[in-house]
Amino acid sequence: MSVQTTAEVVLVDYGLGNLRSATRGLERAGATVDITDDPAAFDAADGVVLPGVGAFAEGMENAAPLRDALVDYAERGRPLFGICLGMQMLLTSSEESDREGQGDAEGLDLIPGRNVRFEGGQKVPHMGWNELSVERDHPIVDGVDGEHAYFVHSYYARPDDDAAVVATSDYGVDFPAVVANDAGNVFGTQFHPEKSGETGLQILRNFVDYCAEQ
Repeated sequence: MSVQTTAEVVLVDYGLGNLRSATRGLERAGATVDITDDPAAFDAADGVVLPGVGAFAEGMENAAPLRDALVDYAERGRPLFGICLGMQMLLTSSEESDREGQGDAEGLDLIPGRNVRFEGGQKVPHMGWNELSVERDHPIVDGVDGEHAYFVHSYYARPDDDAAVVATSDYGVDFPAVVANDAGNVFGTQFHPEKSGETGLQILRNFVDYCAEQ
């Protein structure tokens, strides 16, 4: 059974993304995917996905040539979706840079806040399946309240504004699993939708549908 393509999506290649599985997931959700490190491709896209696996400072360093284009794209109200490290990069800063002696790395500051480390005696990284609790309406979380998603992370977002928290999960502390900016066009998941089975596929379908409607 073929999937009808409904949106053209750019998957940003800055050297730290889980590109193969993210591409497969997005294609299953109905997107055509352009994997690129060329910011000129953003304008033609219905949406941009910023994936990521690894350290915050390295992510921001690698993505530096794309920074202005990503911020401009988001500030024009276009859909920007960060996954895992990509979600953390949407915030202003991260404790990880301080802890690892990586300097004062600056995030994209599209969702004001800071990424902090689990400090309640939890085993880190947090790795495995956790339940999602939707806290407020947003198209990206349609149909996933109470479902489970797959996480791998040691740090989590702490937005300045509680209203930025779209969904939470529990790992000894309630932490944001999905965040979004005030306008709703910039959002991210701490979990990996491309590794989260039917729940993740629903998230990706929601993203593709959102892009198609803009």
